[in-house]
This record gives sequence, C-alpha cells and structure tokens, in this order.
Amino acid sequence: MRLASFQTGEGRCSFGVVRADGSIMDLGAGPVQSLRSALAVWGVQGIAERAAQAGLSLVAPGTFRWLPPITNPDKILCVGLNYRRHAEEASMAIPKYPSMFVRFPGSQVGHDTPTIAPVNSGDYDYEAELAVIIGQGGRHIPSDQAMAHVAGYSCFAENSVRDFQLHAAQATPGKNFEASGAFGPWITTVDEVKDLASVRVIGRLNGEVMQDEPVANLIFSIEQIISYVSSYTRLEPGDVLVTGTPAGVGMARKPPIWLKPGDVFEVDIAEVGLLRNPVVAEGSMA
Repeated sequence: MRLASFQTGEGRCSFGVVRADGSIMDLGAGPVQSLRSALAVWGVQGIAERAAQAGLSLVAPGTFRWLPPITNPDKILCVGLNYRRHAEEASMAIPKYPSMFVRFPGSQVGHDTPTIAPVNSGDYDYEAELAVIIGQGGRHIPSDQAMAHVAGYSCFAENSVRDFQLHAAQATPGKNFEASGAFGPWITTVDEVKDLASVRVIGRLNGEVMQDEPVANLIFSIEQIISYVSSYTRLEPGDVLVTGTPAGVGMARKPPIWLKPGDVFEVDIAEVGLLRNPVVAEGSMA
C-alpha cells in the first residue's frame, strides 16, 4: 500500500490509501483522523482491511494538496554521516555511533509544495534520503527484531542550511529552517519493497543526478538505527527515522552548488516513491 496525508480544496485534512490511478481512498472521515493515529490504533493490517471496505469516498487526482505523510510525528530523528563517501567528502571521521539530530515538523513540506530558500543564508543544500516510518513502538528493541517495528518507507529531502549548521558543534539550526525540507509523497509499506538493500537513493537537481547510492551502503543499517534510538528513547507509531544522505551534496562540490529559487529537487527511490519540490525565495509565498 501507499499511505498518504492530504488537504482537500476545501481545506479539510485527511489521510488514506493511494490507488494506482492517483486517487486516494479517504480513511479520515471517522474518529481516527490522522495517519499517525491510524498506525497506532489500527496498524498497517487494520488500515488495509478498512481500505478494502466498500463505499469509501475517493479523492480525485488534482483536487488535493499532498501533505507530509505523517503530519504530526512525535519524533523526526535523522542520522548524519551515514554513507562512507559522504563522510569522506565532508572531511569527517567515520562515526562509531549513529550521529543523531532532530527535525521539527514545520521544517518540511509535502510533495509538489515549494521548499523555501532562506533570506539570511545562501548556503542552502540538497540532501536525498530514505525515511523509515515506525509502525509498532517500543523501547530497547534488538536489531534482529527491529524490522517488525517498521510500517514502511518514504522519500525525504533533508535539505540543510550549511552555514547555520556549522555555527556550533550541534546541527539543529541548520536542519530546522521553516519549510526547508520535504517528506513524501506517501509511505510505501514494507511488503511492497522486495529488496531494500539494492534500492538506490537518488537526488536529482533540475533533472541532473547529483546523488546515487544503494541503501546497502549505509554505515549503520536500519536495524542498527532502530536499536540504537530505542536504547535512549521510546519509539512511537508514526515516528520518522531519516537514514542519511549519499555523497554528492552541494557543499562538497567545487565550486559549491546551492539550492536557489527556481530550482527543482527530486528524491527518487525506486519502489518507494518520487518526491519533487520546487524552490522559492523566502517571502514569495506570503
């Protein structure tokens, strides 16, 4: 299944299952009104059972706006330097433990919604990443049981404002500019991805491939990330774990290549989805 959150032309926010024709089976008409709540209350199997019921409303393509699939996550936790070649291009040591930082919900938008190039920095960088969405929560999850806690995968543009990221040892400011990143278009459930290790994470800027590496090249695997994170905090249904960006970021190029208004950045992960976002200048959408 492909699970998405959306906003209708009338301003109603809901969630549902994306069909092959691009329409969405609306599952948010009852008491469970967010995908995060649906994962917690129904689980992936329960969502599938409800999507199979007759009489569901269909939302036609072109009549809604894509929202980040999980609009209200308890946690968005990201892993830095999780591809060896990216650590090398950043002149950073290979980490001994996952290098973690947080993103706030307001720092990303949905598919086809513009990301914002900030007015107070020109060092706005692209980062294509695979996101893992938790379906079953837990604490102290062993690596060999971790995948049972995963609901599915999504595309994530974990774009960074590099000069603010480098103001101090922690990366929080550069990772949380309003609407600087993107998430979506949907969550693809784990059963739809046959060989995750061979899937390639591709970042494409204005049609040109800038990043391209298989998930197999992660330094810390998804299982290790889940186990490590759950060793210090309780994972909840709907939590988003963003697994790291491949080599090829704009900061490492000579000269650097920064995102600017008018650009289009895509995160393309076969079997998972294609996330596309234009870039606009801060203030242009006011």
